[in-house]
Amino acid sequence: MKNIRNIAIIAHVDHGKTTLVDEMLRQSGIFRENQALIERVMDSGDLERERGITILAKNTSVQYGETKINIVDTPGHADFGGEVERVLKMVNGVLLLVDAAEGPMPQTRFVLEKALGFKHRVIVVVNKIDRPDARTLEVVDEVLELLLELDATDEQLDSPMIFCSARNGTASYSPEKMGNDLTPLFDTIINYITSPGGDESLPFQMLVSSVDYNDYVGKIAIGRIERGTIRQNQEVTVTNDLNKNMNKRAKAVNLYVFSGLNRTPVTEASAGDIIAVSGIGDITIGDTICAHRHIDPLPFVSISAPTMEMTFSVNDSPFAGTEGKFVTTRNIRDRLFKETLKDVSLRAAETDGTDSFIVSGRGEMHFSILIETMRREGFEFQVSPPRVLYKTIDGHLQEPIERVVIDVPESYVGTVIEKMGARKGELAEMTNSGSRARLIFAIPSRGLFGFRTEFLSDTRGEGIMASVFDTYAPFKGELHRRSTGSLIAFETGEAVAYGLYNAQERGMLFISPGTKVYGGMIVGVSPKAEDMTVNVCKRKQLTNMRASGSDDALRLTPPRVLSLEQSIEFLADDELLEVTPKSLRLRKSILDHQLRMKAMKART
Repeated sequence: MKNIRNIAIIAHVDHGKTTLVDEMLRQSGIFRENQALIERVMDSGDLERERGITILAKNTSVQYGETKINIVDTPGHADFGGEVERVLKMVNGVLLLVDAAEGPMPQTRFVLEKALGFKHRVIVVVNKIDRPDARTLEVVDEVLELLLELDATDEQLDSPMIFCSARNGTASYSPEKMGNDLTPLFDTIINYITSPGGDESLPFQMLVSSVDYNDYVGKIAIGRIERGTIRQNQEVTVTNDLNKNMNKRAKAVNLYVFSGLNRTPVTEASAGDIIAVSGIGDITIGDTICAHRHIDPLPFVSISAPTMEMTFSVNDSPFAGTEGKFVTTRNIRDRLFKETLKDVSLRAAETDGTDSFIVSGRGEMHFSILIETMRREGFEFQVSPPRVLYKTIDGHLQEPIERVVIDVPESYVGTVIEKMGARKGELAEMTNSGSRARLIFAIPSRGLFGFRTEFLSDTRGEGIMASVFDTYAPFKGELHRRSTGSLIAFETGEAVAYGLYNAQERGMLFISPGTKVYGGMIVGVSPKAEDMTVNVCKRKQLTNMRASGSDDALRLTPPRVLSLEQSIEFLADDELLEVTPKSLRLRKSILDHQLRMKAMKART
């Protein structure tokens, strides 16, 4: 046990966690000298590699001298904060990565606050000190100020600081030196992070902090052994602190420890180590595996509650069932509830209707990853626009407020303040650094719906924006979701150049000739704040005077193709997004034009 260290690497998105893990693996001798290596080796999922972000927390380990260092690589995006919260139970200390140019960002505050709450020891790692715009000494002061704000203990305020360049694989004790390798970082981990506690002589006990799945062995429970020793094929009891009557007998068929990127089978494991156990079928995150006849459940960490929800329902459009493999209510229900078993910050609930479900999560990115994963698995369904979750506290309606940090060139400050003000955002702080300004806002979560794309357009792609849930506050008043209207297809058919040519005068189109459409489907956006019906299937009438090439002169503006995130941002309250493995279609909730008009008059 003295030769084990369990650490998590926590940081804001894009501050270099996964890159640092790459170098730690390389320099510890995990890879062969002639082995072909890929960047961000821990980001093994297709979506993670495509988007360049970490979505799921993952375990690995390195051997440094006689000490085994178990490492948990965590997500940096605020929407996946639940992944960070659940793995902090497994470790005894954290590496807090901070970008030497950006400094502490919203997610930095969130993950550090959680780590301090567990009384974990913290090693501050200022990364990217080789950036041309690095302001290392200022960032050090900002980290210390953040520790003070979060009521860190004297020991945590005296946390060691390491200065590194994860990309170059170097670390040093001084910001003025680059170092030659990561030896200073490894030495600090060994000397500062305590070895895990636990008595090997007591009955076995382990809290399940993560669940994986394998087609050959089924569910795999991952966690740190709190006490005792477990052996292969040992009889165990699974229990839960929230349901102490739920005691199930099982057998630990296979045991694995983490060795580099692999899981190595072992016949025995003892207190302090992070292991994986297979053979226990019905097990979830938060369960406790105990020695048989020594039932003693451990409390699981309290995960922050969701702040948004969306409705997932069966696709009922005219094109329903033509592209998806899994389309029924049962398929969608089973998949959503299965997701909640491994994503502790996601909630799924049934509604009064038989074909829809309420899914609650942390943000638009959280939902978009789930939606994209399901569509790649062959699911077909439709989703509503996201809605914030309100609370009534002391008789007053309250809504979630986000802390938003915006970093932009000074020339765009006025535009950003104006746009945030229109969305009920309040400027809390503003600082200048060279030619750029940092703005910190408190804004209702609903005020950020659809803002990211608009923000990038306003700042010509030079702005950086990050947000994290801050608190609940009194309702800020009505807020219009969108200032534009939709162009709606009038009839079912195939879009043609002649119809699109006439429709593009009304606004920006989302489709091109040959696209199949149906009545009530959204085919574009109108600059006016009202919906317009257009006939994109309208063909030019034939006459005996028409030349064969008379349609060649029609010039169509290239359509604006929306990504999944942009489609979710675009949705108005009376619209839905139809999701299939092949297509993303925006549509009105009520497809029939006459019924839609009646419903609109009834609302007004």
